[in-house]
Amino acid sequence: MAIGQYGNVSCKFKLEAFSMKHTFESAQPLTFYADYDPESNSLYYGSGKLFMHLESKERGSEAVLIAYGKKSKAYSSEVQKRFRLDDDMERIYKGIAKDSHVTEAIARYYGMRLTINDPWETTLCFIISQFNNVKRIRLIVRNIVERFGNVVYDNGKLAIKSFPTSEELKGATDSELRALGTGFRSKYITSAAAFCTDNINLYKLSANNYEKLKSRLMEIDGVGEKVADCIALMGYGNLSAFPTDVWIKRTMEKLYFDGKEVKPRDIHEFAKDYWGKYAGYAQQYLFHNARTYRDEKQKVERSKKAVRQQA
Repeated sequence: MAIGQYGNVSCKFKLEAFSMKHTFESAQPLTFYADYDPESNSLYYGSGKLFMHLESKERGSEAVLIAYGKKSKAYSSEVQKRFRLDDDMERIYKGIAKDSHVTEAIARYYGMRLTINDPWETTLCFIISQFNNVKRIRLIVRNIVERFGNVVYDNGKLAIKSFPTSEELKGATDSELRALGTGFRSKYITSAAAFCTDNINLYKLSANNYEKLKSRLMEIDGVGEKVADCIALMGYGNLSAFPTDVWIKRTMEKLYFDGKEVKPRDIHEFAKDYWGKYAGYAQQYLFHNARTYRDEKQKVERSKKAVRQQA
């Protein structure tokens, strides 16, 4: 899938602790619609009218992140903000590595960054994520981008489209969306698209006040506590958010509450007290570690089952 160099080098960033692979695979918005080529460690996606082609050259703890395209502030700003390149990862790791659970996750996924994505993209992706798995979320989101997005790059082999805006989606019919695999989520998608176009400006919400931001986000149809936390964390960059789905809830109960069942709010309070201002980063590492371990365990079990059936 690699397309070679697209245009000139727009900008370069020399980084410590950056992994394109781990960041892409960690169930963030780019996981659901971007194209990743593991051989060249390159990522392709549309951002507004921009075609983003990024390549990461990594060696040990050091990386050089290259963006190809026009030399403009738009490219540089997109990369720097999206991948949180100003984050001091050494300080963040020191802040969250308070026990073996997080330390193990950091060792396995060293360099994984949280990303700050377009608020509407993040909202749509996590509305679709409810009662879903990563593979199916990606299928649905890419179907929507393919159906409603606009072409920003096409070389005959690889076509990249922009993520459709809320205005472009608010006129979609239930049957159109269901044909893309959305199922019961179709009504939430059209309702959210209309609300975010006509009743709330996602781009003017302040990222700084976590409680107020979360409250405003929950005015959107289909956005509950967990989805609002995902949007606050990955759409606005508020690290106070600690998204708690069924998997992170079970993980937290097992690792930090002696297996006792607790409420998501209790988990959030614990995270705030324990990891402080970097709680969102701790969540992402614990979540990705638990999810990947679960997937690997299921893969092993399927393999064992297949062997038994053949015996």
